[in-house]
Amino acid sequence: MDDSTAETTQTTAPWWQRLTAGLKRSSSVVGEAIAHVVANRQLDEATIEEIEDALIRADLGSETAGRIATELRYGRFKAAITADEIKEVVAAEVEKALAGVAKPLAIDPARRPFVILVAGVNGSGKTTTIGKLAARLRREGRTVMLAAGDTFRAAAIEQLKIWADRTGAAFMAREAGADPAGLAFDALTAAKARNIDVLLIDTAGRLQNRSELMGELQKIVRVVRKVDDSAPHAVLLVLDATVGQNALSQVEIFKKGVGITGLAMTKLDGTARGGILVAIAAKFNMPVHYVGVGEAVDDLAPFSARDFARAIAALPPPSS
Repeated sequence: MDDSTAETTQTTAPWWQRLTAGLKRSSSVVGEAIAHVVANRQLDEATIEEIEDALIRADLGSETAGRIATELRYGRFKAAITADEIKEVVAAEVEKALAGVAKPLAIDPARRPFVILVAGVNGSGKTTTIGKLAARLRREGRTVMLAAGDTFRAAAIEQLKIWADRTGAAFMAREAGADPAGLAFDALTAAKARNIDVLLIDTAGRLQNRSELMGELQKIVRVVRKVDDSAPHAVLLVLDATVGQNALSQVEIFKKGVGITGLAMTKLDGTARGGILVAIAAKFNMPVHYVGVGEAVDDLAPFSARDFARAIAALPPPSS
């Protein structure tokens, strides 16, 4: 999938409506703060500082908030300005911050199966994201296998089996408590034998046992490379937007531990802290592949910097 395909997918009306509804809590924080500080006032230094503080509170990060404040100062100092004009500045700077990281997850057809290792803490929406991604890949006409590598939670195995049945994906699991690396080895061997296009491997997410978890993930990588020395071809980290600043430390930990190649952010509809995605982009320059704004199967879509920026600033959809 190229950039143009991702952009087209994002800007259809139903997705735009879901995205703006999902980001409503975050955009309300930004919009209400802007409306409050500009009401019947000129854009003086005190007002700019109040706007900057409000953007930081919305988890956009000090770097992006500072750039927005600088942009407001430039050419507009002590000039009258409307809330919508400030929102346009916010959207433009957020889009700049995100444009470099909005990258679709490219499935290389020469790698068969294309192995995606999916990581994330328990409760991040990891297993559900795998199911939604499987549904998307199946709609594209690809064959998919789901591997239940979170073997420590019987509920995770069962949940993934339901998604496999729902999406028409193949499924590989072992009994609860089985070795995750051994399961991954068996799944990749089977997927190769069946000429499967994409293998999605779920993993455990017990971050409180950080060293043990990272050791387990690293073992999975070593073992799958015995079957295919280029695997995994992507390592997707699923982040829960509701955790706010804690998402930054999760990216740091998983990046060091297992070499994350891209991000999917879920539960944007459940928080006023959706701006954390901007802070993550500014700090790590990590590709963002997908965002999720609900529980429905279609509530996960390729990430578009422009759509996200305008939605979080409570502006109309992009005209192009």
